[in-house]
Amino acid sequence: MAPVAVSSIEDKYDASQFQSAHQGKTKKGSFTVSEENKKQALYPEYLPTWNPNQKFPPYKFQEYHDKGLQGDKNYKNLFSQDKDYQVKRMTPKLGSVVEGIQLSQLDDAAKNDLARLISDRGVVVFKKQDFNSLGPEFAINFMKYFGTLHTHPTSGAPENFPQMHITFRGASQQEIDSVFKTRTNSILWHSDCSYSLNALQLTLFSCLQLPESGGDTLFANTVEAYERLSPAMQQRLEGLHILHSSVEQAEANKKAGGITRREPETNIHPIVRVNPTTGKKHLYVNKEFGRRIVELKQDESDYLLNFLYDHIERAQDLQIRVSWEPDTIVFWNNGTTVHTPCVDFDEPVIRHAYRISAMGERPVADVKYLNDPDYLSEKYKELNI
Repeated sequence: MAPVAVSSIEDKYDASQFQSAHQGKTKKGSFTVSEENKKQALYPEYLPTWNPNQKFPPYKFQEYHDKGLQGDKNYKNLFSQDKDYQVKRMTPKLGSVVEGIQLSQLDDAAKNDLARLISDRGVVVFKKQDFNSLGPEFAINFMKYFGTLHTHPTSGAPENFPQMHITFRGASQQEIDSVFKTRTNSILWHSDCSYSLNALQLTLFSCLQLPESGGDTLFANTVEAYERLSPAMQQRLEGLHILHSSVEQAEANKKAGGITRREPETNIHPIVRVNPTTGKKHLYVNKEFGRRIVELKQDESDYLLNFLYDHIERAQDLQIRVSWEPDTIVFWNNGTTVHTPCVDFDEPVIRHAYRISAMGERPVADVKYLNDPDYLSEKYKELNI
């Protein structure tokens, strides 16, 4: 099976993108969900909108300094002795569930520990949070502490809050049927927006409105995936780079009638990336946005990428499954994990969620290149990018 082609991206149902079912308009003239779905939405201030006149300039290289490097290795500021909290590991190497900590009350020292915990555990689930009731502005201001927030070029966002990426599946049979119109399953492993020059790093996700069951999110550990490879395979991957592109996403969105706030971009990233906070190497492959390995011929690239995709996707012993509950906040590291939605509910009910992502470092194969604006410049010239 070859890497994702343009046609399969166009066919994939993505609840964050514009859909034909979105027939509504806001008072400011932006596109939004249907009137019927507006009436059923429990959090209307978070509904997605698409403003045809909203445009943003391309992102440029940014230096990045991870807040996790300032965190305590034992997270003593986040998990202080005077707090009644519980922490449980979902698996030995990936994922933790935390109860008894209210994120909205954290000071800067505790936020630094939080950033370190997310780097260490990959995925961290916080239950019984008050974020949703505090509104979009509070959540955005919370995440600004960790870095520049990413503004998605095509997804829906609440008016006045473009940094908030909304996923919305409406209460209509049309949207449920669209998921499997051309596909037999909804699974598509990926990391978000890997085509960006500065990768998305620390991500917050919360579900506002849910079906009774279903709609879980699956995560896989790309650190563990790298470490399980033989030394010979690890050595073979060193020095290889993948071309990542958002061109196809923009074309699919345009075809659906959506808008593009920022022109598509193409960038080159190493297959084996290092996490500056932990110092651990991990695979950085993305079936949704990765196009080819630039040092190899297409057939060779397809063969090697398919092996890596299968290696991650089939290894259930390096994966976890997050079941969503009201007022649950999930953080993940968008480099050291990949994830996929799971659309396994078929009743026409609303599933409404939001994502906010702080941008991290430009992906590097060695920390000596961290924050080097000229990293891979020769390859960009070679490919005329």
